[in-house]
This record gives sequence, C-alpha cells and structure tokens, in this order.
Amino acid sequence: MLTVEDAQERILSRISPLETETKTLTESANRILAAAVTSPIDLPSFDNSAMDGYAVVAQDLLRAGAENPVILRMAGRIAAGDVFQGEVARGACVRIFTGSPMPRGADAVVMQEDTRKDSENADNVFFLDTVRPWENVRLKGEDVKQGTILGAAGERLTAARIGVLAAAGVAQVTVRRRPVVGLLATGSELAEGGQKLAPAQVYESNRGSLAALVEQVGGKPKIYPIAKDTLEMTRASLDRAFRECDSVVTAGGVSVGEFDFVKEAFESLGGELALWRVAMKPGKPFVFGTWRDKFLFGLPGNPVSAFVTFLILVRPALLRLQGAAEVHLSSHLGALAEDLSNRGDRRHFMRVTVGRDGAVRSAGLQASHALSSLAVANGLVDVPPGASWHAGQHVSVFRWEL
Repeated sequence: MLTVEDAQERILSRISPLETETKTLTESANRILAAAVTSPIDLPSFDNSAMDGYAVVAQDLLRAGAENPVILRMAGRIAAGDVFQGEVARGACVRIFTGSPMPRGADAVVMQEDTRKDSENADNVFFLDTVRPWENVRLKGEDVKQGTILGAAGERLTAARIGVLAAAGVAQVTVRRRPVVGLLATGSELAEGGQKLAPAQVYESNRGSLAALVEQVGGKPKIYPIAKDTLEMTRASLDRAFRECDSVVTAGGVSVGEFDFVKEAFESLGGELALWRVAMKPGKPFVFGTWRDKFLFGLPGNPVSAFVTFLILVRPALLRLQGAAEVHLSSHLGALAEDLSNRGDRRHFMRVTVGRDGAVRSAGLQASHALSSLAVANGLVDVPPGASWHAGQHVSVFRWEL
C-alpha cells in the first residue's frame, strides 16, 4: 500500500491545470487566478480625510487645548466626491468629511469631536486639541502602490481580494476553467432518496455530500444515476461520465469483492490504473487512473470513507486542475480535551469537533459507516498507527470548510 503522501504525489504529478478564461469580478468569486493582477492605480488615489472634521494647518494648533481653544476661520466645506478649489491659508480651516480629498495647504484633520462652533459667529470654529502633521489623513498610495501585485497566479479570489481588485478599478480577471466532475455511485443495494426501500436496500448518500465538496473547491458537479453491480452497467455509466466530464469520482465498487467492477470497467474503456490502495483509515480501497486527459477517482462506498478520501486525495487534484498554488487542507493547532488513540496499523483520520475555545474532541463513533459523527465534525486529526494521545496535548487539526 502507498502512503498518503506518495499517493498525493503520484496523483498531482499527472495533473496539469485546465485552460484559462476571462471573467468579470462578480463572476469570479472563489475562482483561481491564472495570471497575476497588478494595481493600475495608487490606493488611495489621492490624499483624503480619515474622518469627519476640519482640514487645518497643524502648526496653527500648537497651543490649542480645552482651556485654551484656538479659533480658525472656516473657509469652505468639501463633501465626498468634491474638490476644494482654493488653498487653506494659515488661520483658516475647511469642513471636511470622511473620504474627501485634502485641500491644498492643509496637512492634518481635526476630528469634529475636538471642536465646537462659535455661537456668535458661524464662520469661526474653536479647536480644543493639538494635532500632528498628517494626523487623520490617508495618504496617496499608503495602502497600495500602482503596480503592486493584488493577486498572484494560483491564488483564490476570496471576497476580500475581490474587494481590493474592485477598489483598484479592475473589471476582469483571467482564471482557470472550473472542472466538470462526474459523480457516480455503484451498488445494487442503493436506492434514490424519496423511493420506498426494498428489503436490504439503503439510501445512496455519497453523491450529495461529494457534490457539495466539489462545489466548495470550485468544481461543477454532475450527478449520474446509480449504477447496479454489473460490469455492463458500470462500464456504460463510466463511459457516459467520461465523455461529458473532466474527471469522474465513483463511490463503491473499488474493493476486492466479486461485485466490485469499477477497476475492470475502467480498464475495458482504455483507462490506465495508476494506483490502488492507500495506507489510511478510513479509505484504504482508493483507485486513481487516467483516461486520455481525464481522471478517475474511485472512492470506497462507505460514506465516511468516501468523504475522507475525497478530502485527502481528490480535493487537492481538483484544485490543481484549477491551477491553485495551495491544494492541501489548511490546519491549525488545538488542545485535546480528551484522549485519542489509534490501535490499528494504519494512520487514522479521526473526525473531531473544535469548539470556540479551541478544544478538540472526538466527534463520536469513528466507524466508516457512522454519518452522525461526520455531520457534527468540523475537522480531522491524523493519528499515527498505535498512537495514544492524552488530554491537554496539542494536535494539528485539518479543516475543510473554506
């Protein structure tokens, strides 16, 4: 059996990013940049006020205080979007608002809370505190200089990154095409949701959860009907899916049973198996293969096994297809709130919950069919074979939610 790292390396070494396309920012959320984007302007693009108040010459207020207010004459006002045509001379001030351009001659802004109006002369303003030069001023280019890289090739277009691109006036970006991912479940015991169960039947649950994971990493899931456990039906289902999709993810039919036909059906279509079986729990019977320039990911049928092997082995591949620079699950440290142990001979990716306090607990029953513990889990902990970890120990927790 291959180690997890060897399996990941073999899979990723065969995958090249899909072609590029140009999209508007509003179409590009969570897409992967195929080319770097640089800022065409400075941000801010002009010196402007950081708050509502008065633009002043700082030197005028060197001796200002609550008990010794300094009076300045108000020479005008600047609303956001307006430009003051004059120049602020010594002894004068200009009413200014957040985001308004700084007028010529002024070198600071006094917040309005540190001032009061003259009840006898509306043109006069009392200043009750000093101000340093350029205090409360956003300087041109202090956030982003023109030509700065706002997004590198391989980076995800997060909501925050889209915000800075929009602020810089970027309207379109070059991204990788989203891969179409076929999802196929095999098993004569499986029934579609909403149908009445026959004796010994179970509802199929893998395609729905896998579709959500595919969407989460930017793919387009395409769900196919359940394939019964025959070579002919498995072959026909795979043939259709490969002709319509960039990659195919199957659930079930990849182990050594006499009704496990995925590998045989795939090879009969001309597919090449690149690996089978990975030393991990859950999910040992995992298949990866290539069909022309497309890929097969054969997952175990047990729902937790399918979910975990997708996260560890398929998710990185789908991100690499989109040109992502970082393809593996993010992780963070957490303190165990209870003991965790792995008595098996394979590393065990155990389902855990991480509380708001950072405490890490088992999510419940760790059997590969137990969906209730998967449903409440928000992380995985990779526990080595034979390991016994105790409460209080710090462990690395893998997270799949973006």
